[in-house]
This record gives sequence, structure tokens and C-alpha cells, in this order.
Amino acid sequence: MKLVLATRNAKKVPEMRAILAEAGLDAEVLSLDAFPDAPEVPETEPSFIGNALLKARAIAAHTGLPAVADDSGLAVDELRGMPGVLSARWAGRFGEGDQDRANLDLVLDQLADTPAERRGGEFVCAAVLVMPDGTEVVAEGVLRGRLARERRGEHGFGYDPVFIPEGETRTTAELTPEEKNAISHRGIAFRQLAKDLADMV
Repeated sequence: MKLVLATRNAKKVPEMRAILAEAGLDAEVLSLDAFPDAPEVPETEPSFIGNALLKARAIAAHTGLPAVADDSGLAVDELRGMPGVLSARWAGRFGEGDQDRANLDLVLDQLADTPAERRGGEFVCAAVLVMPDGTEVVAEGVLRGRLARERRGEHGFGYDPVFIPEGETRTTAELTPEEKNAISHRGIAFRQLAKDLADMV
């Protein structure tokens, strides 16, 4: 079986391959690097599922192969669920090296006076599979936790240095990649998607 992961992030490919193998699927996973002329799909929907479907539909149509896409972000209780779908560009648009830092600075500043009991939030991921025949499968993963007052840890990316999962004292940036993948919102969503795919083939 061959499928396309609608991303140019090479690190996501082995993760997806391993999750599919866990589900008993022997699949060749390709990234968009294998399709240089694949369209760039703007994330214009107001929901994670909507954005993931936009990407997967476009890539399935372009390649003629099953396409998997995801959209994820941080939803902070005190900010009424924001940054949400705007997580990647919450502070505006910056160069790649500065984007995570700017987003983190803004969220920490917005929560500066928020007491510990109101610093709850969650990482949310929507993962979708679109088949060439139009069949669509949607899976969601949520990791609840709370926000720290300062950055901690060197692993991960995005908001990982300030997010402490429920039951943990460490941020997701202080977890090993294996520890994080075992509980992460992306891992939960992709494992469900892989299970659904295994049931289809």
C-alpha cells in the first residue's frame, strides 16, 4: 500500500510509518517532497478538521493516492480556546527560527497574571485520510494539561516548552520523543486513523 502524508516535514514520515506498522499495515509513506508540483493548500477553515480535510482532499486529487493530513494546535482555557487554528501564527508571521519564540512569548504574556488553577489547556489534533474514491476518515486526539510560567526543556517544538501534560511535572519539551509520542495528541489521532485504515483494507 502507498499513501501520501500531506507535509514537507520529513520527521513526520517515519513517525507515520511506525504507527501504521503498529496497526499491522505495511505501507510506503511518501511526503510531499516526492511531488514537487503538489499544490500549497492555505489553511482557511475555522476548525482543525476543516483545515486537515482541505489539505488531504487536494493532495489525494493531485496524486491519485490515499492522502493523510493533520492540523493541530494549542487551545488555552483562559483564552477561550485560542490560539486554536491560529497556533502556528498567533504572534503574526515571523521567520522560521523566530516564529515559535514569538508565539510562546505572546501566550506567556497573555497569561502572565493568570493563577495556576486557571492555566489549563489542551493540545488538539485532527488527522484525516482521504481516499481517491472520495472516502474520508477523520480522527481526533486531545492531550489535556496546563501551561507553565516559563519555558523548560529542549525537545519538541511549538508550545512544547510551556505545556505540562496531566499527571506530569515535566513539559512536553522535557519528555523524550518516545515518551511524548506515546501520549501526544498527534499520536492519539494518527493511531486511531491507522486502526480505521487497517479495518478498511
